[in-house]
Parts: sequence; structure tokens; C-alpha cells
Amino acid sequence: MASDNDEANERLIEGYRQRLRDRIVVDRVLDHLHLIKTDQKDQIRQKAKTDGNLAATDLLISAVLKKPHETGWFRAFVDALKNSDCGSAADYMQAETPIEPEAEASNDYCVKLIQLLSPSLLDMKTDVVCLQCYSQTLISKDDAEIIKTVTENKGNRSGARELLRSIVRGRQGWFSTFLDVLRETEHQHLLYELTGGPDQYDKKDSDVTMSSLKDEPTGSEAAAESPQFMVISTTDEPPEEEDLYGAANPELGQLTKCSEPSQPDPGAAAGGPEKDDIVLRDYQMEVAIPALEGKNIIICMPTGSGKTRVAVYITKKHLDHRRAEGHSGKVVVLVNKVPLVEQHYSAEFLRFLKHTYKVARVSGDCQLKISFTEIVKENDVIICTAQILENYLQRANKGEDEGVNLSDLTLIVIDECHHTQKGGVYNHIMMRCLKQKHKNLRLKKEQKELMPLPQILGLTASPGVGGATKMEKAEDHILRICANLDAYKIMTTDLGEYKREPRKSIKTVEDRKEDPFGDVIKNIMIAIHAHANLSPTSDLGSQTYEQWVVQKERLAATEGNLKVRVCAEHLRQYSEGLNLSNTIRMRDSFSFLNKYHEEELKNKTTPDDEQKIKITDTERFLFNLFKENKEELKGLAEKPEYENDSLSKLRRNILHEFSSRVEARGIIFTKTRRSAIALSQWIQENPKFSDVGVKASHVIGAGDQSVVKPMTSAEQRDVLTKFRDGDVNLLIATTVAEEGLDIAACNFVIRYGLVTNEIAMIQARGRGRAEDSSYTLVDVKNSGVAEKECVNEYRITMMDKAIIKIRALNQEVYDKRILEFQIQAIMEGKMRMTKKKQQDMQSEKCEVLFSCRSCSKHACTGEDIQIIENMHRVNVSTEFSKLFIQRENTTLQERLLDYETNFFIACKDCGQRWGSMMLYRGIDCPCLHVKNFVVTFNGKKKNKCTKWTDLKIKFPAFNYIEHASQVAEGLDDDDSD
Repeated sequence: MASDNDEANERLIEGYRQRLRDRIVVDRVLDHLHLIKTDQKDQIRQKAKTDGNLAATDLLISAVLKKPHETGWFRAFVDALKNSDCGSAADYMQAETPIEPEAEASNDYCVKLIQLLSPSLLDMKTDVVCLQCYSQTLISKDDAEIIKTVTENKGNRSGARELLRSIVRGRQGWFSTFLDVLRETEHQHLLYELTGGPDQYDKKDSDVTMSSLKDEPTGSEAAAESPQFMVISTTDEPPEEEDLYGAANPELGQLTKCSEPSQPDPGAAAGGPEKDDIVLRDYQMEVAIPALEGKNIIICMPTGSGKTRVAVYITKKHLDHRRAEGHSGKVVVLVNKVPLVEQHYSAEFLRFLKHTYKVARVSGDCQLKISFTEIVKENDVIICTAQILENYLQRANKGEDEGVNLSDLTLIVIDECHHTQKGGVYNHIMMRCLKQKHKNLRLKKEQKELMPLPQILGLTASPGVGGATKMEKAEDHILRICANLDAYKIMTTDLGEYKREPRKSIKTVEDRKEDPFGDVIKNIMIAIHAHANLSPTSDLGSQTYEQWVVQKERLAATEGNLKVRVCAEHLRQYSEGLNLSNTIRMRDSFSFLNKYHEEELKNKTTPDDEQKIKITDTERFLFNLFKENKEELKGLAEKPEYENDSLSKLRRNILHEFSSRVEARGIIFTKTRRSAIALSQWIQENPKFSDVGVKASHVIGAGDQSVVKPMTSAEQRDVLTKFRDGDVNLLIATTVAEEGLDIAACNFVIRYGLVTNEIAMIQARGRGRAEDSSYTLVDVKNSGVAEKECVNEYRITMMDKAIIKIRALNQEVYDKRILEFQIQAIMEGKMRMTKKKQQDMQSEKCEVLFSCRSCSKHACTGEDIQIIENMHRVNVSTEFSKLFIQRENTTLQERLLDYETNFFIACKDCGQRWGSMMLYRGIDCPCLHVKNFVVTFNGKKKNKCTKWTDLKIKFPAFNYIEHASQVAEGLDDDDSD
């Protein structure tokens, strides 16, 4: 029990006020708390009804703390917490057993995980799970009765919400118990969601979510979206301007031994000797030995330790051995990002192999249509994005002439192999290998000819733990990756004297004493809530609030409630504005909100006066609301005394790095493209930074899923080249630069309000490869990054221990577990294929209708839509062309060999964007974006349909000849006139 000293007890309660707010159920505590008078209790209960439990808890705590205190007041408060089944709150008041910060951070992470994944978890069998939770004492009897009542009165999903709210208030260990409950109640799919199992997730506009890779489109994703690719195949020197990742000091000449494990030898690029020898360090040779014996392995070593150099050495020895035996070798190096193709080609593989073997590089970054099959035939080493290989393996499987077979390859090197999980392109390729491997076992018994399979070499800095909270699950996650790669062993080693750990620090931030800019935005949001009769249950601007707004918008769109839909859309923008003001400058936040409203107003006007777009009363109210507050927001945005503390911490950190180093070169990782651009502008406009020699630029993704104009691959290469050469010494980047890129000269890394999982943390920390490098985490309000970082540190420790345990397994035991996971993966794959075939059969018979998301006007049916290059869904019908108007697209302007997009299309009635106008081989093709429509599928409206893959429909291929003929006939008619 805490000290009887009243002041100490008061400080204890105040110190844990936020924790108590999250864990106290006011009505129950009041029943057991007799030191508060009846009229106060009534007041607190009324507060709970009108403003919610959190606000009422604040009132309750204030009443408990009010002086003068009765004798034994603190003990009475703790007893009330215990007796009202708020044990987790009572635990914070127990001085004898203080809660460890690591456990606290881990618990918070689990709570956030439940909140984040709640939309998926609501599909549980609430009554069954509730009963099991009660039997496991995860919830109280009162909880169970409330959940049962809500389920009966409001339905299963509402009951599930109440259940989730109850369990997160539990004592330490509740998360593990909940996972056991899901397992026992056969909710395997929900178990996968929470443990980072097979079914993974994607993200939206932001450049990051909880997954290590999902925000910036990777090379494999880019290739998946388009069958076009480029090939630069040669045994000659790479062009100087293309060598983005060469050594920082080309004048050093030949290196006969690797002086920096991650640095390329500049000999080839600098006109060195005809042949560079690959000399590995002892620790590098140690991990390579099983692969040199022909075994499949995973090499797991820290970023910057020379994994790629080891892969080049193994590749060369593999080809040498094949050649000595009189056989040809064929090596494919797979990467998951386009820039890595160039990096591996120029910096490593071409340099060491060009005098002996033919090396080619292929990526989805160009429109040169050259047969990949011929490239494989003509070269010994091919470096490419994984999707390109998968596309050609599919062609071979379908019996097409231009395909590639696994038997054509003798070694596959998989870079960043921790992505070999269900749903990933790496895993699709490896599943082909696993199926053939087990088919070969059968063929061997039947004494039939076996199909040769390539050797597999996986490279990773961190396999991660897949969201595991227990050591057993961490081991399973890593073993599953080993199984997917058919790895004989996972190889790690002690780097010894070459180990390099950056200095780490965390900069926490303080809340603004005054935030008038944020207050104005919040008042606008409150006015919108009142207008639309909306009652949020979370803090404005928080992640939970944004999820709530998104759900409200989706529900309103499907129900045809246009008033709530447009209000929810504006609320989402204001929520983003709050986040921006907490992350970057208030002026950037104002600029974002102002631009949004200008674009929306522009969408409500037409190029001519013949067609007037209708503005509803709600839209007029929203436009006027911003207009009324615009000048005040603009004025406040220019007052530096109200800026957030995060920017101040970042400013001090950058100035310290550049003033304390002879030659500073660093990377700042941030969450969104918008914040990367804004931070770059902020630094460039501030003279204090230029005084210490800061030369900043930004690099963001090349995909077009964001409203922010993306960078082209050429622009990315230009910035990275300038960074390598020193023309830029501070790079502000999204996660596009986080994984794989070899930037050896970087000596400090800052993660600004950005923490995802333990894999991304290791990758980002590994960008700092120079001596005496530093790694700094700057907190941002509502980001919770400091706590997430603690969780990631814990997971890294868990991962290291799991790898040690796996390496210590008897080989027979290891092989047995790997075989079990492989058979399970093959069976799951067969089940998915069966399910997909059933869905395809159903899709041929289904009826699909598309209506405008904003005004509900019918747009078209599924029968009107055709697909171009298995990617673009277009509607070229005459009837559809009468329903929309065209506007210039200033954000996205693509010019490719076969098509270009310079305009977007919008509803003629309300101005809602529907998609883009694509000029495809001389034909105007309205290209639809499904997120802009409400989709009715077999008579039922789909609540969530944000991308075409959410809609299991097979559309017919675009008939270019037919439409081109119609266009030509129309031109002939015009000529005759």
C-alpha cells in the first residue's frame, strides 16, 4: 500500500491520472466509494451520460483529491477500485509491486493494436467469446451482462465493441489470455490478425502503417501493376550517371580486401584492374559455408555487415562450380524495390562478375518491352524485381511461349527475405518451389525423372517476430519464414571488432501551453459534429478518432446519408490538419486545409455555364464555416510562439549534429509524403540551418496512391546521387529509403514521429553506417512513438533469443517442424485456390452496380467495364460519357509509351471525382477508381470497397481493335462533313 502521507498519495494519483482514466469504470467505482457525497456522485454519473466515461473519471479523480481528506481516504479509493473489478487501475496504486515501464509500454501497444484492428475483430462470435472471457476472468460478471444485453439489443458487432472495451481495461497479461480465448473459440483468422500471422494489411495516404513496408509502393508492386519493364543488360561498365550507390571515394583505387563491409569497391568504376577479387572477412565466410556446399540458407546479419558482398561471393562460386562440371549456371537476384535493382547491379554484382559472367538488370521502371525469357537465356546473372520473375513463371505455368521455368534457374538470391510471407510476391515464387519439392518426393518414389530446383539464398537484417508477444510465437514466425524459403539453416554470426552500434537517444516532447490554432480547428470540428448529429467518443485528431470518421463516412455513403458523408469527409481533413500542426508548422497545416477547400470549391464549378453543379446546404455550411475562420487560422499560423515542441527538438538536434561533426550527413525519416516535403521546405527556409552548412532535400515514393504528387524514379535517383556526392547532406525521407538502400556515408539518423515495427526500426537504424553514427527518435504528440520504440526493443531482444533457440535445435527436430509448416502452407494454398475458383464462378453470375459516392447517382453497371493490361478498369460506353465532366489533373500526370493521364473525370451533378481520363493508344478511356463509388454487389451495398481487389469480379479485357475501329469511323464521318 502506498504511504499514508497525503501529499505522496496525491502525487501518485496525479502521476497516473491518464492510466486511471483508461481503466476506471465510473458507475461501478461510485457504488463502492463512500467518501464522495451523494450529490457529487449524481453529478459524476450525469457527466458519464453526457460526456462519456473519460470525462466522468476526471471528475471522479478530482473529487477524490479534493481537500480536506478524510482519514483513510486513499485506502478507501484503492479498495473501491478493487471491489469494482477495476483491478488494473488499483495495480497502479500498489507501491509494493510497481509496474515496470517495459510491461506498461507493452500493454499500451496491445491496447493500440486492439483499437487499430477493431474493424476486423468485430466479426467475432461475441456470445461465445464473451462466455470464454468470463470463464478466464478476463472480464467481470457486470461486463459479461452488459455485453450480453448490448448484443441482444444492438447486434453482434455492437456487443463485440463492448467486449473489446472491457478486455483492454484488464490487468497485465490480458492480451495473452485473449489470444488463448480466440484460439479456444476457433477464431483463427482473428488470431492471425493480432499476431501478425498470414493475413497482413495495407495503408492509405500515409507512407507508413504498422507494417514495415506497406506505404511506399515497392518495385514488386510497381511491376505487378504493369507488365512493362526495362532491361539494361551488359558486361560493360555501368554509365557513370547510373551508378547511384558507388563508393564515396572513387580515388581509393582497388580494394583487395573489404575495408568496409557495406561499401562497394570503386575499382571497376574508377578504371581499376581487369578483375576484382572477392575477399570475405572471417564472419562473412562463416555464414557462407553451407551455401557454398549447395544448401538453402538464410543469412541474417545487421545492416551494413556485407550481406550483399557474401551473396556475390556465393554467386560467383556457384557459377564457377557449375562451369567446372560442364554445366551452365543461371542466377536470379530478387529485390522488392526498384532502386535496389540498380544498387545491386552497379555496386556489387557487375563489378565483381563482369569479366567472367554476363550480368543484366531488369525492373518495372521503364517501358522498354523486351522479352524477359531472352534475357534469362542470354545472361548468367539477372537482377530484377520479384514480380517480373513471378509474371514469367505464371506464363510458363499457363503454357505460354514467353515464360520462364524454375528448372531454368540454378540459384535464386532473395534480398530482404523476411517478406517471404503469405500474400507477398516472394512467397508466391517460393510456393512454386515447395510444391515442386514435394512433388519430386513423390516422383522419386515412383522412380520417375525429377525436376531440378534452384538453390535458395535469403538475405535479411531482421526476420522480426510477426507481432508475437510470447517467445513460442516468435520462434514459430521465424521458423515459418525458414520453411517458406526451404532453408536448411538460418545463419548468424558475431561481427566482433566490426560490430557498429549507433548512439541512441529519445527526445520526448511537451504539450503546448497554448494552442489557439488547434483550438480553432477543434471548434470547427465541434460545429460540424453538431450539424451532422455526430458524437465522437475519442479525442479529436487521435488515430482512434480518424478511424471513427472513416467508418462514419463509409456507412453514410452506403446508406445514402449524403449529409453525414460530406461532413465526415471534411472532419477527416480537419483531423489531418490537427496532426500536421502537431508534426510540422502551423502554416503547413493551414496551407493543407486551404488547398483542400479551394479544390473542393473548384470541383463545384464547371468549364461552361450550361451545366451547373449542385451545392447542397451542408456543403454550403462547410465552405462558409472554413471561410469564417480562415483569416484567424492564417494569422495564428504565423505566430512562432505557438509552434509545437517536436519541431523545436528536431531543430536543436539537427543544429547539434551539423555543428559537432566535421562532415555531417544524415537522414530524417517521417511518416507521410506531405510532412517530408514540408520539413524539407522548413529547413531550406530557415537561415540558421544554412549557417551550419545544411543542404536539405526530400525523397518520397513513386506510386500515385497519395494525393501528394509523387516523385518519379528519375527524381529519386537524382536526389540520392546528390546525397551520395555531398551536394545534399540532409535527406528527409518516407519509408521508401528505409530498407535496403546502401548509403554508407550517413552518420546520423532521426526518426521524426515515426515508429512502425521492429524490422523497420532495425532497417532505419542501420542507415547510419559511418563511424560514431547516432540514432535519434523525436516524439510527436499523439504518435506514442517512445512507447512503441520500447516495445520494438523488447521484440528485437525476443527475436535474437528466438533465433538462438532455433539455431540450437537438433537438425532432425528442425527439419520436422519446417516440414510441418511447409505442408500447412501448401494445404492453405490449395484451399485458397479452391475458394478463388468458387468466387470466380460466382463473379460471372453476379450483378454489380456503381453509384456516385457523393450524390448517389447511378453511374454504370459491371457489364459496362473493361480492363486494360489487367490493371485499369475503363468504361468507354456512350451513355457513361454523358454523366461526367473533365478537369485538368495537376497532381498526377503520367506519360508512358502506351498511355498518358492528364485529366480526371468528375460527376456532372455534384463534382465528385470518379477517376482519370486515360489516353490509351489514341483512344480516350475514362478510367474508374472504385473508391469514388458506392458498389452494390448482388443487391447488397458493400461497406468497404477502396480498391478493385476488394471486388472479386472478372472484367473482360479491353477490345482495342473494336474501339479503335469505331473511333476511326467517327473520324471518317467528320472528314466527309
